[in-house]
Amino acid sequence: MPESNRIEYKSKLTRDLDLEKEVVAFLNYREGGLIYFGIDKTGRVLGVNDPDGDALKIKDRIKNNIAPSAMGLFDVVPEEREDRQIIKIIVASGSEKPYFKKKYGMTEKGCFIRVGTAAEPMPQAMIDKLFASRTRNSIGKIKAHRQDLSFEQLRIYYEEKKKPLNKQFKKNLELLTEDGLLNYAGYLLADENNVSVKVAKYSGANRVDLIENNEYGYCSLIKATKSVLDKIDLENRTAATITFKERKEQRLWNAIALREAIINAFVHNDYTREIPPKFEIFADRLEITSAGSLPEGLSREEFFEGYSIPRNKELMRVYKDLEMVEQLGSGIPRILEAYGKECFHFSENFLRMVFPAIEKVTEQVTEQVTEQVTEQVRKLMSIMVAGSYSGNELMDMLTLKHRPTFLYKYLQPAIDAGLVAPTIPDKPKSSKQKYRLTHKGQALKQKIESL
Repeated sequence: MPESNRIEYKSKLTRDLDLEKEVVAFLNYREGGLIYFGIDKTGRVLGVNDPDGDALKIKDRIKNNIAPSAMGLFDVVPEEREDRQIIKIIVASGSEKPYFKKKYGMTEKGCFIRVGTAAEPMPQAMIDKLFASRTRNSIGKIKAHRQDLSFEQLRIYYEEKKKPLNKQFKKNLELLTEDGLLNYAGYLLADENNVSVKVAKYSGANRVDLIENNEYGYCSLIKATKSVLDKIDLENRTAATITFKERKEQRLWNAIALREAIINAFVHNDYTREIPPKFEIFADRLEITSAGSLPEGLSREEFFEGYSIPRNKELMRVYKDLEMVEQLGSGIPRILEAYGKECFHFSENFLRMVFPAIEKVTEQVTEQVTEQVTEQVRKLMSIMVAGSYSGNELMDMLTLKHRPTFLYKYLQPAIDAGLVAPTIPDKPKSSKQKYRLTHKGQALKQKIESL
């Protein structure tokens, strides 16, 4: 594959190589692009001697030498070609153009644009025009409604991935405005916020008969995402078709495509409208609706081809850190592998994905719920008999000392699944708060104990 307007080859990484110029040019280009290290200009694979070391140097240079911040807009991915290790840099088109080399600022020496197969200096008139129309109303620039926010949930998720957060994490993750205040991205990722994410279920093919309305908001967006993933995975039961030759089993919806669609809805939702993504299950389909249509500068054709302009680069960076997103631009192609373009519906203010079910959606059976309950929730349910218990009592019975682990691994997942309920639901932080098994929890506990 030769070099093109979206592909650049480099033999090796050196101190003198102007990597930043190439990245800036793709950030400013409407389609983004790919930079390969270990391949010469003719397309001959040479390989790199130290892929891990070079990858760290590349990330460091892009992070420190380019403005506005490109974090969340690029991926550095190791690949193997012809039995040799190479490095691929995926660069998305940025939404805060013009991007530039910090050393030279917004000048023709600092700003570049992709022209054919080369990175060319950007004319000053174009620089001024792009800066004048730069998107300023982003979640990274909006001041959070509250500044008294904690991030214990986020810390736990990072610790689970062996990436502990240091004292500078708010700055490093770009959760602060230029004035040093928490921004809206920080508000969304905090332990408490006012964002309510709902998963609704209807008995028919329209919104007339609502039979279930689950709410997973008011917490870190990461936790809300995981809760929605778990809930819809429970709903995605396995259907069996029996023929005279064999028994075929298939889930209602393609699990890989569904996961990508859910995460895309969270990461690319336009939160500046203060409208969260919505998830609705009907008798014949599942609908996922997110606020905001295609990002400015991205056509439908480019969208379907996997070109990426992350709407919320701060969220994208965190979701990638936590390995919930594999690499830029990979989500839509995965969805298209299972469902055609017809599952996407664009309007002026929303993007909706519609996934037909392979058969009528029915209530979950107890056995399927049992399979999905985590070991921590099983332990919690096993110690709860009749009556109600305070949080401290439950921690003592479980021999747990770390309260955040108890809350986010044991108690909250049980509440989200409808297995455990607070005795004072209107005052979740009441000092008199206790917890009890619901009827659903009692039935499931009996089922587990009988297995």
